[in-house]
Amino acid sequence: MNLLRGAARFILKLMGWKLLDLPQLPAKAVVIAYPHTSNWDFPVTLLALAALPYGAHWVGKDSMFRGPLGPVMRSLGGIEVNRRERTGFVERIADEFRQRENFHLIIATEGTRSRQAGWKSGFYRIALAAAVPVIMSVVDYARREVGLLSSIVLSGDEDADMAKIAACYEGRQGFHPENASPIRLL
Repeated sequence: MNLLRGAARFILKLMGWKLLDLPQLPAKAVVIAYPHTSNWDFPVTLLALAALPYGAHWVGKDSMFRGPLGPVMRSLGGIEVNRRERTGFVERIADEFRQRENFHLIIATEGTRSRQAGWKSGFYRIALAAAVPVIMSVVDYARREVGLLSSIVLSGDEDADMAKIAACYEGRQGFHPENASPIRLL
């Protein structure tokens, strides 16, 4: 175990967090992060990423990448997305999956920390276009658990797939549970 991984595991343990991991990780996957209800999700997630034995990239709104923090965010695995207009992001990321042997991309399904009517569909469209599984990840403040819960291969039947995903997140709580969006695609 390298020094950074050991330090991240120690800090999580010191903070009272249990790290969750899968027994076997697919080489490529879209990793969905739910619920996303607080700014605290980001540092806890970064610690979990450092503590787990593989690297992952993550998607963030483009404003996070402006100014002097831009290079820092990119070095931490960040990939910016412009949520205000269509930019071909889904196809660009699907191409990235096709070109790499190993690639994990974390996407906050709600796209924001406030309650929405449902989830943005980008993660679903990327996973189908790239033919990669979806891994459910969580920062569960009620249980003080952070990490990976389960993996599924999408069938293309949105209702059935979202029912499986919802079952995986049953009872999981964000920092502000009232801000968690219903598990359904918009």
